[in-house]
Amino acid sequence: MSANFTAFLYLISAVCFIMALRGLSSAATSRTGNICGMAGMGIAILTTLFSPIVSTYGLICMALTAGGFVGATIAKNIKMTALPQLVAGFHSLVGLAAVCVAFAAYFEPQAYGIGFPGKVKTLSLLEMSLGAMIGALTFSGSLVAFGKLQGLISSKPLIFSGQHIFNAFLGAVALMGVLLFILTGSLPLFYLITILAFALGFLMILPIGGADMPVVVSMLNSYSGWAAVGIGFTLCNNLLIITGALVGASGAILSYIMCKGMNRSILNVILGGFGSDTPEIGSALQDEQNRAVKVSNGEDAAFILHNARSVIIVPGYGMAVAQAQHVLREMADLLKTTGVNVRYAIHPVAGRMPGHMNVLLAEANVPYENVLELDEINSDFSTTDVAFVIGANDITNPAAKTDPSSAIYGMPVLDVGKSKIVLFVKRSLASGYAGIDNELFYHDNTFMVLGDAKKICEDVMKGLKSFL
Repeated sequence: MSANFTAFLYLISAVCFIMALRGLSSAATSRTGNICGMAGMGIAILTTLFSPIVSTYGLICMALTAGGFVGATIAKNIKMTALPQLVAGFHSLVGLAAVCVAFAAYFEPQAYGIGFPGKVKTLSLLEMSLGAMIGALTFSGSLVAFGKLQGLISSKPLIFSGQHIFNAFLGAVALMGVLLFILTGSLPLFYLITILAFALGFLMILPIGGADMPVVVSMLNSYSGWAAVGIGFTLCNNLLIITGALVGASGAILSYIMCKGMNRSILNVILGGFGSDTPEIGSALQDEQNRAVKVSNGEDAAFILHNARSVIIVPGYGMAVAQAQHVLREMADLLKTTGVNVRYAIHPVAGRMPGHMNVLLAEANVPYENVLELDEINSDFSTTDVAFVIGANDITNPAAKTDPSSAIYGMPVLDVGKSKIVLFVKRSLASGYAGIDNELFYHDNTFMVLGDAKKICEDVMKGLKSFL
């Protein structure tokens, strides 16, 4: 395969990746985006395999077989609620791959056309050192993020005195090491840079609370892309450079979107230590301040919904855990047959990751036109008969607007409390992921329907059918 033809196929692959990102920006085109991404990756792999630089296929085939088997097994068995930690786990592998390629290029520079042992091009030394540094930080940081999301590591911020100064010192030493490595090409310095970056990844992410982990995962996603860019320059591979830049830029944009959705900045996330693994538990029926909670059941909820003319459904992480999206859609369809106007309200970070709820609703064949973002539907709650909140919590907490001392103050929330009646489906009165009590539980127009989300929706379905 000629170099020009290889470049042409890589260009087609890059276009496919760009179209994939474009498609994934909307639930309606997400399937097409996925297909474009898979096609682009397929073209990239085949083009590389038939490249003149490949002289043996034994190890490559073994790696492809092992990776394909592991990937297919995970994809088949993974639950939607575990996607954030899955993404974090995969990012760690991208970072580790960048480190491995950087060291391979250092020990065998002639294989990459960047010089000879002890005489590597200065620019290549810069590329491989930055690639290894960012890759190592991404690897260790992603492992911590995975552990926190999976519950293997406490989601509580692990803070120690002087941590930011110490982290800044390690970062400065690592960057100084990069500068010296460029000038000397010293192997001990290369090891030092990598070790410091590994340590920095752990120390940067451990102090961040579990509530901010989705933002951290997105941020590390961006890091992995920039690590790929550095390695792409080392390998003189234009496609890797383009793909890495796409991942890096899209990860940064996603981090911005999530921070905006929580009214936080990246710096605030890194330095803030927001979130707790010991949430404040609301009382079963009445707390010590005598704030009464109205508890209802599926039959009562069915009666309220039957008499409504407009309903807005607010899905959250609890719906995902209970896998209630299918029966929820059936419930909504039944309401529609009686003339009820049913729509869905999606918060930008519902379910811990942007698009999480959209994917679940799309899986249940909920019409795309019925699924509206916060900015599109928030003003409609005041004219809505019933807000049916299923498994959401922090994204509906009015403290974000009324309590300056609250950890989520300033975060945009869905104004479900403005509805005539709020049916709040939740397992218990426990606080949300941010670890704070939800004032909405105690509003006069709120009825708590406690229990498994799927079971409650089934009970509501039975109740609605009894009115037909």
